[in-house]
Amino acid sequence: MDTVWGREVYVSALRLDDGELLIVISADTPLKAISYYACRWGIEILFGMLKTRGFCLESTHFKDSHRLSKLIALMRLALCWAVKTGEWLTHHRPLKIKKHGRLSKSVFRYGLDYLRSLVLDLDLKFDEFFHSLQFLSCT
Repeated sequence: MDTVWGREVYVSALRLDDGELLIVISADTPLKAISYYACRWGIEILFGMLKTRGFCLESTHFKDSHRLSKLIALMRLALCWAVKTGEWLTHHRPLKIKKHGRLSKSVFRYGLDYLRSLVLDLDLKFDEFFHSLQFLSCT
């Protein structure tokens, strides 16, 4: 345990696969801090998809919790649909890998852009849209 700005904290570190050092300062035990941080990062990515990198949730300005709950339920369904579609697309038309080694866009964004293109041109792409609906099926 160390003291940072007058508070007692645990300092945890982990060497990542790419050689970078991840340092987490927490009031929790060191063994839990890294795993909690990993969960937090997944949540940050999820909220990014729901907000700035996808559905723009914050622009709805909903205040009624019942309406917001329904909207989030629909957004979860759309998010899953976009990810499944993006996975299918990646299998058939792989995304380009940039010089830094990352994909040119996320699988979620790839699927969302594709679904948007279908919906915006539904009269010409109805068969493709109908096929994309099958990604929502559990069978």
